[in-house]
Amino acid sequence: MDNRRRQPNSSSNLVYWSSSFPRQPARVLVVEALPPAWADTCAVICDAMDNFLSLACNLDGPCRIPLLSLYAISRQQECLLPFVKVQGNLARLLSCVDELRSIPAEGCIRGVSRAGELLLQAVLDSLQQFKQYIRHTSTSSQAWSNLPVEVTVVTSQSGRAIVRQLEAGLKETDLVSLRHLLVLQIDGSWDWGQEIPSPEAAQHEDSLMLGTEVELQQVENSVLAIESVLKVWLQEQGGDQERLHLLLPSDNLTPVCVKCDIQERLISPALIPLTPDLGVKTERLRDFLPVAKGSANQSSAPQKLRAIKTLRADGVCESVLYGLPMVIRPTTCWQLDWDEMEANHHLFLALCHTLRTLDLFLLLQTDSRSAAGSSGVISHYLLQPSPSLSFLLKPVASRELLLPSSMAVPSHDPSPHAMQTVQGCLSQLEEEFVLNPLSLCSNLYQHLRGRGLLSQPRYPYRVQSAAPHREQVHTPEGLRNRAARQLQNPGRHHGSHSKVRATVAPLPSSTASSSSFLGHPPPPKRPALSFLNNRSAPTQPEHHGDDSAARMQNVMLRREAVQTNTERFRRNFRLSE
Repeated sequence: MDNRRRQPNSSSNLVYWSSSFPRQPARVLVVEALPPAWADTCAVICDAMDNFLSLACNLDGPCRIPLLSLYAISRQQECLLPFVKVQGNLARLLSCVDELRSIPAEGCIRGVSRAGELLLQAVLDSLQQFKQYIRHTSTSSQAWSNLPVEVTVVTSQSGRAIVRQLEAGLKETDLVSLRHLLVLQIDGSWDWGQEIPSPEAAQHEDSLMLGTEVELQQVENSVLAIESVLKVWLQEQGGDQERLHLLLPSDNLTPVCVKCDIQERLISPALIPLTPDLGVKTERLRDFLPVAKGSANQSSAPQKLRAIKTLRADGVCESVLYGLPMVIRPTTCWQLDWDEMEANHHLFLALCHTLRTLDLFLLLQTDSRSAAGSSGVISHYLLQPSPSLSFLLKPVASRELLLPSSMAVPSHDPSPHAMQTVQGCLSQLEEEFVLNPLSLCSNLYQHLRGRGLLSQPRYPYRVQSAAPHREQVHTPEGLRNRAARQLQNPGRHHGSHSKVRATVAPLPSSTASSSSFLGHPPPPKRPALSFLNNRSAPTQPEHHGDDSAARMQNVMLRREAVQTNTERFRRNFRLSE
């Protein structure tokens, strides 16, 4: 299955916080397959390459090895694999490893000088082929134009002698694209009939080792050692810029900045979608429990973890743990018998108390014998006791996921000036005896509220009016004409726009005119006003004086009420639109 066609895992964004691998170089591997050492190193080198390529070809996310080429040095130099892409190309790469494995281990001993010439010729040929490949592909993609290359030479001969020959042969060569050349010497007890170097060569040996182009590294003849060297290719090789700044308080306004790099300790299981049983098993409870077969209502069987070892608490490195811890407590399942539940409670308490007393952790692994339909991939977990009646369960990285990491102890103490600066910075920080996460605020609530309000409409409960009303263009003249028509027939307006008025708060019925304007009958406490030109009313005698003034005052009050309600209706109508 081609990795380029797969959608990257959503959780892989958390893995590549340090970088996006922008400056990963192309790789060239030159393997020396000369007798008599090839009989002992063949299986080791090929097995390590099989393991490494199986992992590298199935990783999601950014490309960690853009190109790979393979050379073999036996009776002659042979290019087993020209430059090809690694992701999604596992079948071809493994076939090249099988071809390397088929090289015979018997034959005559060439000697150091002849082997060094063949290795040098392979390095030169790989650089030439890389230039041609870049020249051919840079016309269609500018990303390949500045791509560097690193060459790794695997030999079982004297590494210092090979380094001298390579440095001497590469002096007149254009090494602009070559970033690094590594000579990997496999230690062994093979007799190559090597001559003793001359005093001039021994004196010049140290100066040769000072170059940045050629590096010598010695490893033992084991699959794990060679596999660790190859896994360095999966780590970021940029080095163009620091990745982390630690800011410490200082007496000045400018804080003290400690510049750092970030290095991955292991490959996240979330980047390997082909092995679902090795995923991040403690992100949620559903991921930890096995998948139930059959009906959706059928409950899944309990996950079974088998204890395999006890570990000293001070011998566990936190860098090999990943995922989120889960709290393990004695079960309170109602389906258990009361006596069985009480006995289980005492067993849980005894296990927690014993591990805490002896300062031990428990190493667990999934019980593949009880898992029906399992892929055969085994996960490991660490069970850590706590002062309360509970455990912490954390996943443990396996050998396949670990990346090489050099954690050497410094050979000298820091300078007194640096010590004084750091101690002064730390003295300004508040010291806490207990880490209380309740005192830490990430502003997540505010962020979620703001994002939720922006993604929702302004009036979520508003009922949309009819389609003809949505298509109308609301101009000031049109609004005035519509308000005039609504004043002439308020009852009709109420019936046609009742849905719109449902979103507007009702107006207070302070006068009879406001009630009649809204389509409601007037309150019984005040009689309806009658006009002089109303023919349906009985003829009344004409009054003068106070009666006429009272009628005029009622007319003025009615007009003011109508104007007030008209303005209120306009405002509410605009809000409803």
